Amino acid sequence: MMPLERLLIEFLLNFVARDELNAFLRSPQNTATLIGGLIAISGALLGSFLLLRGMSLASDAISHTVLLGIVVAFLLMTRVFGLEGDTSSPWLIAGASLAGVGTVLLTELLYRSGLVRQDAALGLAFPLLFAIAVILVSRFVDDVHLDEDAVLVGEIGLAWANTNSHCFENCESVTVDEDHPAARMTRLCVNCRELGISPRDESAEFVEVCGNCGDYSPARAWSAGLLELEPALVFFPKSIAATLVMTLLTLAFVLLFYKELKLTTFDGALAQALGFRPAVMNYCLMALVSLVAVGAFDAVGSILVIAFFIIPPAAAYLLTDRLALMLLLSPLVGAAGAFFGYDLARGQVFGILPVADGIGLINRAFGLALVEAWDSSISASMVLMIFMLFLLAWVFSPRYGLISTALRRVNSRRRFADQVVLAHIRNHQGSPQAASELRIATLHVHFRWTPRRMGRVLARLRALGLIRIVNGGAVLTERGEARAQAFRRTMLGANNLPDVS
Repeated sequence: MMPLERLLIEFLLNFVARDELNAFLRSPQNTATLIGGLIAISGALLGSFLLLRGMSLASDAISHTVLLGIVVAFLLMTRVFGLEGDTSSPWLIAGASLAGVGTVLLTELLYRSGLVRQDAALGLAFPLLFAIAVILVSRFVDDVHLDEDAVLVGEIGLAWANTNSHCFENCESVTVDEDHPAARMTRLCVNCRELGISPRDESAEFVEVCGNCGDYSPARAWSAGLLELEPALVFFPKSIAATLVMTLLTLAFVLLFYKELKLTTFDGALAQALGFRPAVMNYCLMALVSLVAVGAFDAVGSILVIAFFIIPPAAAYLLTDRLALMLLLSPLVGAAGAFFGYDLARGQVFGILPVADGIGLINRAFGLALVEAWDSSISASMVLMIFMLFLLAWVFSPRYGLISTALRRVNSRRRFADQVVLAHIRNHQGSPQAASELRIATLHVHFRWTPRRMGRVLARLRALGLIRIVNGGAVLTERGEARAQAFRRTMLGANNLPDVS
């Protein structure tokens, strides 16, 4: 990632000064928000297709089973090929991607056997692969910072500190040896540990060694006081480049194969008939899910990245029925959650409402003694904020929200009550029973309603100009007659009955 980081830095330096760029990248909030936004974009785009395919929990399974690919790739690097155990190696990313695809293949194999359902097949595949990964970690790589806790749980607030340094001026590396003026020589006891004696013992033997010898990069050399001129350095967080690459790959995949993804998602049989390969698209999708999950390890961890795959698409799904708009809304929801999640970790809801004041209000209202000081994980706060945005969509969605659904039900009941009363008036007006059946004072008895409910319905029908009151009885207007006939035709058509009136 170093060449890519340098290319990005050179591009940014055309617009901002080096000190300003360093100040921005060394800010924990800026770095956390940027990385969280990038993960939210890639996760939401892929998660939208997973949601529509009914495979949202596949992201959960893959985020666990990629650990097997990482461990196997790490063991091959160190035990077979003798390479250095670099946990940021692209070989680990490749191994994780293969593990994700392997999870899908194993799930498909179990499902196509016809003996288990697809959800059960997924539930069989991912615990097996994850258990193998945990065993390999605990057995073979316990001496390396590669364990299930490090992979599953991350802290995005520390991403700013894990940086690569890039030098642009005065880039002088320094090698300190025993003859260098800055070399600090010290004595080392060579037999103290072997004999279990103190360095002050008369039998202790010493050799003179250099305490600070070695190769110094420009950044380390300047920190150690070995350079006269300060190098022009830019410190670039490692996670930004990784998540940026994952986001660009995801965007390119969705843009290039949008039609294929759309068709295979909504009608796999038609896609197969037209010559497309739904299985290939499915494997490519799962490979990208694996890549994004691996790219999020250092930043938010694979447990919390599941939220970025599932919650933003679910919120967008409540807001629109169009796939293109859903692909725009879901990244916005995820990015907004990442932005406001950092404020939530600092104790501010949407940057304006103090969490401590809310807890204090609850304590006073219910006589509780909850701790009012707010100290939360940034990654967890981002997920909590994304869920809060989902709740807002769930409640206030104009089409599928709780409020709009409740209003539609109320309006539906009102319309049905209006239509029933109109039909009753139409059936009895002009008949011998009209005087008793349509009398306003007793009309509620025929419907077994309360007088109050009938009064509301009649008032609404009169206000709409559908009925009028004549000699204490209800009579349809021309408009009411047309409405009643239209309702009758609708009911007959719904039941495939002929109109014999």
